[in-house]
Amino acid sequence: MTYNLHPIFVHFLIAFFLLYSLLRLFPWHKRLPAVNWSIPRVVLLVVGLLGAWLANVTGEIASDLVRPDHALVEMHEGFAGASVNLYFVLLILEVIILLPPRWLEKFLNQNSLATFVKAQRLLSSAWLFRLLALVGAVLIAITGLLGGIMVYGTAADPLAAPMLKLLGL
Repeated sequence: MTYNLHPIFVHFLIAFFLLYSLLRLFPWHKRLPAVNWSIPRVVLLVVGLLGAWLANVTGEIASDLVRPDHALVEMHEGFAGASVNLYFVLLILEVIILLPPRWLEKFLNQNSLATFVKAQRLLSSAWLFRLLALVGAVLIAITGLLGGIMVYGTAADPLAAPMLKLLGL
């Protein structure tokens, strides 16, 4: 393949993950209380993770086509992996808090079900999701900055050189 498809797929996953983070960071439920935001958040995460898989596959091809600095590629892949893993954890947490306990009654005894309900309450706290969503957005931003450096160099972004220095590259 001689086309670099990585930018096409990576921008979709960035959009989905950042939109998820915005839904979690800002109190949309107060402005639009009639809307149930749970399903849209899960959909954003699932589609974002599918995009991440495509971005990973096309990223391998892109690194063969462009042949950027190896240390920079490794750092970019590391931040990309960390952000994808974090959003995967967020998806698991979203599914856990969405899952009605009555669905698990057949599979769990009363003690386990009570523990699940307690864990569900603990995991559904807004501050946990806000913190993880903020960390995810920062990881995505750093990953994108490193990707931009590989394509455009350090002259296109005023944060590029300081970030490389901060990361020891």
